[in-house]
Amino acid sequence: MASPASPADQPVIAPEADLGSPHFIGIGGAGMSGLAKILAIRGAKVAGSDAKDSTALLALRALGCQVHVGHAAENLAADATCVVVSSAIRADNPELVAAQERGIPVVHRADALARLMDGRRAVAVAGTHGKTTTTSMLAVSLTSLGLDPSFAIGADLNEAGSNAHHGDGDIFVAEADESDRSFHKYAPEVAVVLNVELDHHANYASLDEVLDSFEIFAHRIVPGGTLVVSADDSGAGTLRTRLAKSAPELNVVTVGESADADLQIVKVEPQGLSAKVTVRGKAGAEHVFTVAVPGRVNASNAVMALAVGLALGIDPAEMGGALGKYQGVRRRFQLKGEADGVRVVDSYAHHPTEIAADLETARGAVGTGRVIAVFQPHLFSRTQQLGTEMGRALAAADIAVVMDIYAAREDPQPGITSHIVAHSALDNGGLVRMEHSWSEVPAAVAKLVRPQDLVLTMGAGDVTLLGPEILEAINRR
Repeated sequence: MASPASPADQPVIAPEADLGSPHFIGIGGAGMSGLAKILAIRGAKVAGSDAKDSTALLALRALGCQVHVGHAAENLAADATCVVVSSAIRADNPELVAAQERGIPVVHRADALARLMDGRRAVAVAGTHGKTTTTSMLAVSLTSLGLDPSFAIGADLNEAGSNAHHGDGDIFVAEADESDRSFHKYAPEVAVVLNVELDHHANYASLDEVLDSFEIFAHRIVPGGTLVVSADDSGAGTLRTRLAKSAPELNVVTVGESADADLQIVKVEPQGLSAKVTVRGKAGAEHVFTVAVPGRVNASNAVMALAVGLALGIDPAEMGGALGKYQGVRRRFQLKGEADGVRVVDSYAHHPTEIAADLETARGAVGTGRVIAVFQPHLFSRTQQLGTEMGRALAAADIAVVMDIYAAREDPQPGITSHIVAHSALDNGGLVRMEHSWSEVPAAVAKLVRPQDLVLTMGAGDVTLLGPEILEAINRR
């Protein structure tokens, strides 16, 4: 398997480099484009490159950024003060090689984000699943309260159509990525840990290593700050046990359905593609608010956001009302449209827990119809480690259409195919159709569906592009 540059091959990182004229390699990425936007708004002369053109690059050009399509040494301007990279950038990238040859400092994306958060009340949202949704809920609710927070998110908000914003307020909300341990760079006033599971197998060999990493993250909370953590997730429970010994002075607020949670989720009442949530504090006071997205997982994320609001000193009734303004985020159970009575929803779910949660949400929203899942496994390494669990979760769909693995940054591995997922789904009672041709999926799905069904496209790859194609195929049949 070819992977991003190993630690031994990585360039020397200069966290304090001058961000006045940064050059971003992979500037169109979800995390990178957000940082580039904020820096451009703050007055930096931003440049960068990406492998292909995109709406993200168009938005950056509109802000005055100099953006190139394709990677080449000559893209690196003479006045570049630093080069910003993520862990996905390989050591042989020509722009990175040129930077090293010219002695231009290299800055990791997380260091750049940490610099942007300096001087703000930082809120860092971490967890194996739900980071983007919870961060987005916070960004929308705090904005609706007139606090004008800055934010950096891994996807575009439906409301703002953007993944980042430079606000005039003193709060900065950011998604904190554990995949490469880069969330150790942050020093938040409020940190959130939604859940802790084994993932990112190229960087973590065991759950213990993941727990070690989250423990380091929690120790980065500033004195007097708060950790908001799940009361229900087993991995988060282990983390709390560890922190009780290693950081007994840390202010910890637990959230969940557990009876001993500091903020207990008492009831979640489905209301179509929304839900009414009742929560109870330790003093016994109850708060009821509505979230305009379906499912228990979204309700739980909303209550985590409510707890963050409390930690920031916001009245719970005001925060609950503001959370009702959240309309979703692109690729997180996003309704793409309806054709002939069939709704098509897109989901970023690519880990077994996420797949199971979104299928449960779909089941609650579909009524008398069926759930048709179109799943594209993401990464050979993840499929090798979790393919069986993916299939077990996928078996909950009425019909599962399984596509080939989306390789992303990896090269193929012998014997690792999406058949691992499909066979596991079959073994667990699922009804499965394999589809190896991306372009044939829309027509195949159109033949399967009937009115009242819900089609759920799932995965972290280009399966997200299939929604409109499926809708068109249904209309044509």
